[in-house]
This record gives sequence, structure tokens and C-alpha cells, in this order.
Amino acid sequence: MGMRRTGFWTVMGMLLLSGCAHQQTLKVDNAEQPYRIGREDVLDVSVWRDQELSRTVPVRPDGFISIPMVGEIQAAGKTPTELAEALKSGLTPYVQEPRVTVIVREVNSSRVFVTGEVAHPGAYPLRGRVSLLQAIALAGGFTDFANSDGIVVIRTDGNGGQIPVRYSDLVSPSGELVILRPGDTVVVP
Repeated sequence: MGMRRTGFWTVMGMLLLSGCAHQQTLKVDNAEQPYRIGREDVLDVSVWRDQELSRTVPVRPDGFISIPMVGEIQAAGKTPTELAEALKSGLTPYVQEPRVTVIVREVNSSRVFVTGEVAHPGAYPLRGRVSLLQAIALAGGFTDFANSDGIVVIRTDGNGGQIPVRYSDLVSPSGELVILRPGDTVVVP
């Protein structure tokens, strides 16, 4: 009886550990996403008819900005419209019917990272829609030892997970286009 129990718990333990050993594989989603403010971006905050409250502010490394009367407010991760609404709520006790506009003056946070067997691994700015193929080209292409059919895109947005990609599929006429998002890491083994 004791041997059966030991065997049962051994099998259960192995099953549990094998379930934790890998990450979720994502389906490629190339849908347009609204721009989310990131760390190190520079914002123009405008309060209509109130020059004292209007200013240009950087998003700090902790993701917050500082605005008079509102104080510290989380900016990273929000769209400009969401941040404007949060600032409006914060100003309502002090300003009668505040009209707040947030404009992203400088986009400094939007980057992708390419690592592994590429000529120039590193961080690359993400300006507009950049495909996986374009990011590999920015990094100087593959080295002689690259496994081009074992590429993995690690996505760090809300869902997290990994997207396995084969280079041969990227360059085939019927291949699926993979558009990168800010914070993605491309690993070329």
C-alpha cells in the first residue's frame, strides 16, 4: 500500500512540475493597439485657460509624473486620453470644469530588444509598425551559428508568453507577418 502511495505522489509531482516548466505560447496578433505612455516619454499637459497648470513633463523611471495640485500620478501604461481623464478628476476639486489634454511630445520608451545569434544585439527604437523581419535586419542579420527556424518573440504585455517563429515561414509568400510591440524581446538561438 505504501509503495502505491509513493508512486502516486511521485507521478503527481512530476505532472505538476512539467506544467510549470514552460510558458504560454501566444497566437500572433497584429491588430493596431492604442499608444500607451511609457517611462522616459515626454508629455505636454495642457489645462485649457490655465497656463499655471499647463506644462511639459517627463515620465519618470517609476512611471509617474508630477502635476501641481494633483501631485504624483501614474502615467506609464495609460493612453493619453486615460491620463487626461485621471488629471481632470484630480483637478476637479480645485478648478471649475477643467479641460485637460495630454499630448505625447517625445516617444522614448518604445523599444524592442534583439538578442542571441545576430550581428548587433541590443535595444532598437520602435518607430511605427516594425515587423520581426525588419528588427532582425536592424540587428545586422543572423550570425553563421544562428538557428533561424528557432526564433522566439517574448511578449511582455498583459498576456505575456512566447511566440515561436520560423524564419523560413517569414520569407515564404504565404508566411504570416509578425508585427512587434513595445517591450518585445526577439531571441535568435
